[in-house]
Amino acid sequence: MQIYNTQSRRKEEFVPIVPGQVSIYCCGPTVYNYFHIGNARPFIVFDTLRRYFEYKGMKVKYVQNFTDIDDKMIKKANEEGITVKELGERFIAEYYKDADALGIERATVNPRATEHIREIIELIEKLVQNGLAYACPNGDVYYNTQAFAGYGKLSGQNLEDLESGARVDVDPNKRHPMDFAVWKAQKPGEPAWESPWGMGRPGWHIECSAMSMKYLGETFDIHCGGKDLVFPHHENEIAQSEGATGHPFVHYWMHNGFINVDNEKMSKSAGNFFTVRDIAKDFDLEAVRMFMLSAHYRSPINFSREMIEQAKASLDRLYTARDNYEFLLGNAVDGEMRPADAEVLEAAKAGRAGFDAAMDDDLNTADALGSIFEMVRKANTLLDEKTPKAVIEEVLATLKELTGVMGLLSRKEEKADDDVNALLEARAKARAEKNWAESDRLRDLIQSMGYVLKDTKQGQQLTKAM
Repeated sequence: MQIYNTQSRRKEEFVPIVPGQVSIYCCGPTVYNYFHIGNARPFIVFDTLRRYFEYKGMKVKYVQNFTDIDDKMIKKANEEGITVKELGERFIAEYYKDADALGIERATVNPRATEHIREIIELIEKLVQNGLAYACPNGDVYYNTQAFAGYGKLSGQNLEDLESGARVDVDPNKRHPMDFAVWKAQKPGEPAWESPWGMGRPGWHIECSAMSMKYLGETFDIHCGGKDLVFPHHENEIAQSEGATGHPFVHYWMHNGFINVDNEKMSKSAGNFFTVRDIAKDFDLEAVRMFMLSAHYRSPINFSREMIEQAKASLDRLYTARDNYEFLLGNAVDGEMRPADAEVLEAAKAGRAGFDAAMDDDLNTADALGSIFEMVRKANTLLDEKTPKAVIEEVLATLKELTGVMGLLSRKEEKADDDVNALLEARAKARAEKNWAESDRLRDLIQSMGYVLKDTKQGQQLTKAM
């Protein structure tokens, strides 16, 4: 598999540290609100990466953190008159609701910053000992960026370029404008923990270094997140981690592109800022996942109602294909292979090969979906009531497995209840008696109950309306 490594700025052959195993750290949400569609993209993309490695037979350890102590969290908790812990608990629960609806599998570990204060303090102590961090009289501790020779290697800039191009807080305690806090002294009304530098709390960047190394080791395979995290967050993680251990921190850095909304940058001030919970009011979130995977993860993507509708239509096509194959399978018999049946099997084989090739090319989910749709297109033209059972089973199994890697087609086929089955029997009787008026009346009644009804050579095919 080829992966585009942000640090080297080229595609590289993925070689895991431990053969047959993959270690991945994905930056998670700051839990002070529902997560927005910009957050959703890396969560979906890198969940798909994890699924693909598992599809290839690899054992994956996937870590995604929760930032549960932060300036925004403190501000919102104070506004609501609750503790930061209560706020975090609430929005971690809400995160899981939206993540589940998007088909995002639970991480192997979801560490929280506040549960790893000891590890964070120990890491800061190492940095101080190595001359890479310094304590200030007020109890703040800063990372000394000038003391780390590799600072800027991820973003591709040197310290002087970063200093001139970045907005930084003016702080007389800093030795250099690009130095950043790894420990913040307690302010009135803030939660705090004991430390060698007094009561305080961790800075944002240090938590990911401490937690990723605790669960994945001092060097691990893949670190991923949104493009906006390259600098300063991931740049600072490298400086902290490698400064403390002296070892390479991560072998492959993966970053997804930005999301625009109706061709404009998403922002609260522009009024085009949407949480996933907002989107769920109007759209099935599985269609949102389909939309996110319909473009290459490194490309910018434009979110609009029209694009989600197109994604939903594409998703419906796959559900229709699955349901049709299930129906054919339920009525299929063992029979001799025909030339058309061999073509179906070849289409399934080619679909899988195309899917694998696309995913191996830097997780090209757009082309991988294209291979699935091409397989479905060919199968739809060739399958009929005479297709042997084994052939239908093969194309159906391939469809389910490949869409499963993408986290799609997760809805189970709904079975009709006794009332609907009674109507189906009555309609079959009316058709047998050539009572077409009664047959049409019963069809309309069944469809008004939320079903789609088709008459086929194998009988009445009933599916739940999308």
